Amino acid sequence: MTYHTMRRRLFGFASSLSLLGALLTTAPYSLDSQAATLPAERTSLGGASQNDAALTRTHSRSLATFWGALDLQPKDAWKRLRASFEWNDQWRADAGHARVQHWIDEYRSNPGNIAEITERARPWLTWIIQQVEARGLPGEIALIPFVESSFDPEARSHFGAAGLWQIMPRTAEALGLRRSNAWDGRLDVVRSTDAALDYIEMQADQWYEGDIELSLAAYNAGAGTVNQALRVAQSQGKVGEYWDLNLPSETMDYVPKLLAIAAIIAEPESYGVKLPDIEGGPAFAQVPVSRRVTLSEAARLAGVSEQRLAELNPGLRAKVAHPGQVDDLLVPMGHAQRLVAALGTSPMNDANGTTDIHVVQRGDTLSSIASRHAVAATDLARWNGLDRPDALQPGQQLTLSGS
Repeated sequence: MTYHTMRRRLFGFASSLSLLGALLTTAPYSLDSQAATLPAERTSLGGASQNDAALTRTHSRSLATFWGALDLQPKDAWKRLRASFEWNDQWRADAGHARVQHWIDEYRSNPGNIAEITERARPWLTWIIQQVEARGLPGEIALIPFVESSFDPEARSHFGAAGLWQIMPRTAEALGLRRSNAWDGRLDVVRSTDAALDYIEMQADQWYEGDIELSLAAYNAGAGTVNQALRVAQSQGKVGEYWDLNLPSETMDYVPKLLAIAAIIAEPESYGVKLPDIEGGPAFAQVPVSRRVTLSEAARLAGVSEQRLAELNPGLRAKVAHPGQVDDLLVPMGHAQRLVAALGTSPMNDANGTTDIHVVQRGDTLSSIASRHAVAATDLARWNGLDRPDALQPGQQLTLSGS
């Protein structure tokens, strides 16, 4: 069983020699075996722009299409995740069957622990699913934080890895995740998710002809270790898929663990597991930081508890946000406009001070853009006459207001 990236990407390696070194020599995280086996003690928080004439002609059709897409979109995060699974049945007839079944049995022996960890995923799951979907990756990838950190954004391993995706310091530097006494990008869920998915895709395309399973092995053990095992397997006449390789024990278990938890989430009732209800819509909005603000002040202005705001912004180690350090604060959905108004800024202002335009970046979705600028996704689609909100293109400019 293999999965290959749906599209190949070109990467600018001239300025990425440090990243290549990190790819070959280290894994982005290293999780101790106790944390990787569901620690019970860890319990915490739950298409292109149209011209004016085209906009006029297609306005009604665009809205009808958009609302139809909303009706089809699962409002339950678990349903949405299951719909994006691509490896769910393949392993059953594959060489890895016994290895996956072993971890299914391990996980189902403590269904309450699974429930605790999935509850901890509540603020992050839908957003991560959106990012995985936008890249055309198998939905199972959204569950990597389950295996890595038990969905704890502040998890740290004794090897120095940190965050939801358990990224090592050297890899963080190569991926542009800054660290200081006041800020740790590895703990910021939005930035670390983007970096981890970039890393997985880049390794797949650079080393493994798009094979995501091999890239996941390299995510755990480092590309150098996987490449050596790959050469040995091929010298023995094997194809060189993940299941052919002789790797460190933790890496041998990594993909089976991921497939095991995906199998349980696909059919929780069959395994005696009750998953928490998680909405399919965004749990937070991204509010631009226009001036220095402490978490306590921001919490008071937004009308939420400081603890809740700290849980959504674990990268802020000193509990102070500076415009030069962080672009935005994550705020519970429904409280963003209040904080925007209190800070005297506008959700239509980006970090560079330009107004009412968002330039689409790779991985952006309509909902993620709407969340970042604290506007409704339906309004964003209407203002831009989007016939296909799921077909945004990098470089596309979206207006962020109806004026």
